[in-house]
Amino acid sequence: MSTSLTPSPKTQHKPLLGQSLAELTDWVQAQGQPSYRGKQLYQWLYEKSARSLMDISVFPKQWREQMQDYPVGRSQIHYSSTASDKTRKYLLKLSDGLIIETVGIPSQKRLTVCVSSQVGCAMDCDFCATGKGGFVRNLQAHEIIDQVLTVQEDFDQRVSNVVFMGMGEPLLNLPAVVPAVHSLNQDVGIGQRSLTISTVGLPKKIQQLAQEKLQVTFAVSLHAPNQALREQLIPSAKHYPLHALLADCRDYINTTGRRVTFEYVLLAEVNDFPEQALELSRMLKGFQTHVNLIPYNPIAEVDYKRPNSERIQAFVDILQKHHITVSVRYSRGLGADAACGQLRATQKNEQAVVMPS
Repeated sequence: MSTSLTPSPKTQHKPLLGQSLAELTDWVQAQGQPSYRGKQLYQWLYEKSARSLMDISVFPKQWREQMQDYPVGRSQIHYSSTASDKTRKYLLKLSDGLIIETVGIPSQKRLTVCVSSQVGCAMDCDFCATGKGGFVRNLQAHEIIDQVLTVQEDFDQRVSNVVFMGMGEPLLNLPAVVPAVHSLNQDVGIGQRSLTISTVGLPKKIQQLAQEKLQVTFAVSLHAPNQALREQLIPSAKHYPLHALLADCRDYINTTGRRVTFEYVLLAEVNDFPEQALELSRMLKGFQTHVNLIPYNPIAEVDYKRPNSERIQAFVDILQKHHITVSVRYSRGLGADAACGQLRATQKNEQAVVMPS
C-alpha cells in the first residue's frame, strides 16, 4: 500500500466535466460518434448532472457499455448534515479517495455554494479549522465544478451564487480556479458577478488574478488592522506587508474596475477593540471597498471566542462613523457543524486520507 499523501490518479484520461461544448464535440467525434452527440453530452453533464456515461440514455447502449469507465469527473457524497436553517454541509469523496468540504446555503431567493479549491490548506491561519489539517493537493477544475453540480442536484434547485471560501487558498490554485470560473459561468450558467474569490493575500498573485479581467467579486481576508497582529493570526502575512497588500488591491481596482471586499473575522478581545476599528478605518480611508465583518465561529482546536453583540455593534458604529461601508455576516448552519471548518473537526475520523491499494 502506498504511503504517499498524494495518490496517483487512477486514469490518465481527462475528465469530461469542465470541458466546453466544442471540446466535448471534438471528443465524441474522436470516439467515432456523430458531432451532435457532443451537444447531448454537454446537456447531460451540465443540465442533468450525469455521473457516468451509462446515465446518458440517449447514447447507444453498446457505446455506453464500451465507455462506461471513462471518467466523467463526479465525486461521491461521503457524508452530509443539515442545520435547522436548511444549510447543508457535505464531505465529498474524490476519485483518489481524498475528502473535501462543500456547503449549500439556501435563502428565500437564492442558493449559494461555498466551494473548496484545495484539499486542506497551507496558510495555517491560527483561528481556522481547515488549516489545522494541513495541505494535501490542489483541486482540478472539474473537482470544483462538481461541488456546485452536487449541491444543485441535491437541493433540486439552480445554484445562483458561488463563493470560493471553503478549504484552501484559491490564489495558490489559479490554473484550476480560473477555468472553473469560466465553466461555471459559460457552462453551468452562473453570472461572473455572482461568483466570489476570497484570499488571505499572496505576493504577485493578486496582480496575476487581475490580469484575467474576471468580473467576479474579489474578497481579501484582512482580520487585523496592523501588520503585527496580522502576522500573529496569518503566518504567511510576514511575507506580505499590509502596505504592499493594499497597494496590490488598489492596482486590482484600477485594472479590473471592480471594488475589493475586505473580510474581517471578529475575535473577542483580540481584534475587536474600538481602537482597532478606528485603526482599520484610517487604513482603508479613500478605498473603493466594502468591509464584511464575520463574528468568529469557535472551533475546538483553539481558544478564540466570538464577541458579544455589543462589541460587534460598537465596531460597526466606528467604521460607519468614518464612512466605511460595512456589513456583518453571521455563519450559517452552526447547528449542524456547517460553518467553515466545523464538519472537518467533528468528522475527522471519517475524513481521514484514503490511500489506494
